[in-house]
Amino acid sequence: MLAPSKGLLIEYALSLPPLVLAFEFNPQSLTRNRSVTLTLGSTPATRGGYDFALPTETARVAQGVAVEPESFDVEILLDATDRMNDSDALAQEMGIQPELDTLRSMVEPKTQGPGGMQVLASLGFGGQRAFQRAQTASVLLLVWGSHVLPVFLKSIEVGESAHLPSLVPYRATVKLGLQVIEGNNPFYEVEKVRQVVGAALNTAHTAATAIGGLF
Repeated sequence: MLAPSKGLLIEYALSLPPLVLAFEFNPQSLTRNRSVTLTLGSTPATRGGYDFALPTETARVAQGVAVEPESFDVEILLDATDRMNDSDALAQEMGIQPELDTLRSMVEPKTQGPGGMQVLASLGFGGQRAFQRAQTASVLLLVWGSHVLPVFLKSIEVGESAHLPSLVPYRATVKLGLQVIEGNNPFYEVEKVRQVVGAALNTAHTAATAIGGLF
């Protein structure tokens, strides 16, 4: 089994409080999902796509395509045991409760405060009516290895497995549902360049291996 790796979730905003979460997760537990919706013909002859023979004709096989944003299902471990053994006062008193509170704050809608500062919409700042509060979702940066991806945090599932005598949790497995924010932002553009370079390297390696196998 691979050793756990460090990751980060960082809110990309001026937020109160500043939201940053460091965590451990096993790379084997990360699931990436991406899907497309194809528009095809409605007759039996075209139900699976229009006819084609040459590579130049493949653009007409489907009448349209819509790409869904990539999503992640990530399982992370929050554990204060080592910090508690190192006499960390916060961990000994509150376990991983501050980390869980950070995740809850990340998933809650925000409103814009003075000076561009974002605060939790549930605190009641902004207009008195819901439509006046201009609630927005947090933009987060998921950082692990060489990847830095802008994401929305769409779901949290917490499985607490150990508690202090005060019933505060100090160990939990957390499942996060994340959606990548695709578009003209610097983080996603860098990821797309990395993806293209990786695909090119794979093509070159595959071709070199195939040619080498002929001799």
